Amino acid sequence: MFAAAGPSRALRSPFPPDLSARRRLLRALVSDDDLSHAWRRIQHELRRAVGDSTWHIWLEPLTPRSLQAGTLVVEAPDSIRPWVGGRFSRVLRACAEAVLGAGVSVELAAPGEAPQGSPPAGRGAGTAPPPGAVLDACGGAFNPRYTFDQFVIGDGNRLAHAAALAVAELPGLAYNPLFICGPPGLGKTHLLHSIANYVTAHGGGLSVLYTTAEAFTDQFVGALRGGPIAAFKAAYRTVDVLLVDDVQFLESKARTEQEFFHTFNALHGAGAQLVLTSDRLPRDMGALEARLRERFESGLVTDVRPPDAGTRLTVLRKRAQQDELDVAPEALERIAERVDSNLRTLEGALIRVVAFGSLTGRSVTAELAEEVLTGLYRDLTPPRPRTLREIQEETGAAFGVSVEQLVSSNRTAPVAWPRQVAMYLARELTDLTLPAIGRAFGGRNHTTVMHACRRTAERIVSDPEACEAVRRLTERLGSSR
Repeated sequence: MFAAAGPSRALRSPFPPDLSARRRLLRALVSDDDLSHAWRRIQHELRRAVGDSTWHIWLEPLTPRSLQAGTLVVEAPDSIRPWVGGRFSRVLRACAEAVLGAGVSVELAAPGEAPQGSPPAGRGAGTAPPPGAVLDACGGAFNPRYTFDQFVIGDGNRLAHAAALAVAELPGLAYNPLFICGPPGLGKTHLLHSIANYVTAHGGGLSVLYTTAEAFTDQFVGALRGGPIAAFKAAYRTVDVLLVDDVQFLESKARTEQEFFHTFNALHGAGAQLVLTSDRLPRDMGALEARLRERFESGLVTDVRPPDAGTRLTVLRKRAQQDELDVAPEALERIAERVDSNLRTLEGALIRVVAFGSLTGRSVTAELAEEVLTGLYRDLTPPRPRTLREIQEETGAAFGVSVEQLVSSNRTAPVAWPRQVAMYLARELTDLTLPAIGRAFGGRNHTTVMHACRRTAERIVSDPEACEAVRRLTERLGSSR
């Protein structure tokens, strides 16, 4: 809704940024009968915040009555006043604050009657969650450890962190929706819980709901099968901040996509904040309806990328400090060097190393970390690239021939086959070109290397003994190819 407005809204306002100056200006507005001028600016903000149809039906008929003691009284016809009070009071308040300054409240009144206070969070009575409600549609509480203070900022997540913090500070005003994408285990869920915890603590009673696309789907299907569908819709459409994890799982679920589309529109139109995460960009969700992809891309789309070594080490240090773990600094450095896939795996490695040390009664040193990681995370450490000379030596040793014989002009079968295998492995396990490999085998040309690779591949398929010999050599050379 306010996707492009954000905190810069106040910068564009002609009113003084200082709060006391704004208050003096409010008094001047009333005394100078300039309320109509302020209302025109508020109308301009409202029209930018909502769609044209919403503006003309619900908000254009509103008229200002008075501005006194920081309260703007707005008259609304009887036919629309309950709906405006229930769905748009947050938008009204936000736009009034953008023009008149922070602390301004908005009250709705019937024409000619005393003002009638609007709901505090912009939701209708009866179905709205209580102010400040902390809801988790997945059945659990928000993780108190997942806060902005505990989030480690690096080059790969700096923009996502800044956007999430802006959304938490100004729900519905900064970036709406905010779409965070990236591989699993890089902090997307941490940011969602950080937003929830921040809004709960500092949001002035705003209600927050966290869910996953899978939980949303399960609950929707349950409601269709006999559950209270009205209650399901009310639960998702009457909150101030909706956080949805892993929205890629909405793909290929036509009914669920349609329901989520309407939920998105209802919340967005009412000024509620939406934050979504996914393992891919919206444009890469080919099985998702185009209209839903367009909604996802209508705000800010940002990504999180794998952390660098410095960020990984900071994460480990913070986790060790938080859990009061007795771990040598060198051990943390060793873990940060060895485990680079994602943060979830990184913390899992730390837990395993500490647990192993506790169970064996050993101090958590760099040596212990290396021992544990070698056994459990062998595949996470890329093998050192093999040189062509090493391949020749290993192949010659396996077949009982010398490197000199491999590079000689000898074409007898006991030498020719090992030479072909060595050329095949050099092609598979190095980035050398065919001519470079040929030169290392006695100055042979690239066609000879191609022939050797083809003959080896054919023999592997047809000869189990040859296949096993090449497999053992490949393992010995430290490659999984």
